[in-house]
Amino acid sequence: MHLSESTFREIRDYIYEKSGIFIADTKKYLIDNRLSRVLQEKNLTSFEEYLRIIKYSSNGTELSRLFDAVTTNETYFYREPHQLTVLVEEIIPEVIRSLHAAQSVKIWSAACSTGEEPYTISIMLMEKPTLPKRIQMFASDLSQGVLESAKKAIFSSYSVRNAPPQHLKRYFSIRGQDHVLNEEVRKSVRFMRANLMDNRELKQLRGMDIILCRNVLIYFDARSKQRAVSNLYDNLNPGGYLIIGSSESLHNVTRAFRPVVINRVIAYQKVQR
Repeated sequence: MHLSESTFREIRDYIYEKSGIFIADTKKYLIDNRLSRVLQEKNLTSFEEYLRIIKYSSNGTELSRLFDAVTTNETYFYREPHQLTVLVEEIIPEVIRSLHAAQSVKIWSAACSTGEEPYTISIMLMEKPTLPKRIQMFASDLSQGVLESAKKAIFSSYSVRNAPPQHLKRYFSIRGQDHVLNEEVRKSVRFMRANLMDNRELKQLRGMDIILCRNVLIYFDARSKQRAVSNLYDNLNPGGYLIIGSSESLHNVTRAFRPVVINRVIAYQKVQR
């Protein structure tokens, strides 16, 4: 099966329209390779036939399968740990102090992939028994496939390679070559499908105090970054925090957030327009 330049551009533009993910011309080989497997599974004879299916399928399953095929879900426990330490020891306690006693802190891990980030935060919070327990953890991703994996909470040794040994012992059990997360941590995170480009889907995640969107914006071009960050802004409570990857920046993306430096970690605080 041959992926023509014109069909590649149509597929690439469709992915961009629906997700904001920009695929450069130099990545044609990646689309060809990954979607060829999908075509074989479906017994399709051409990329043009596949394009018609994803454009006119009404149930969203085919689109979700497309995102599963083309996205890279590189994640692991305790990724960029200094950021997470500042979150748990500095930012969350500050948010707690600013809220009324009955209010819960709402944290959202956007583009959570297979769940390592929100689960890591839950474990770190469980290791801080002095913190109030009124913390709600939400997690979302564009891909239904990775969300199903996240809910199963079964991880490879590679995925947990940075976890402290005492946390591995306390929160995981061994099953063959895999590490299975315990039920308490699994139940602490609420997973849902949400597209950062779709403001209607994101309404289910309004009223957040902290949003983590780490190592995601690197897949977007300037226009998509602005749209995604604007949607994240709308979902934050006044004074709430947005945390992006340590190698990422909102410079030249938006002025709607105030950069705050906490122990060498940059967090972005929502300011009122």
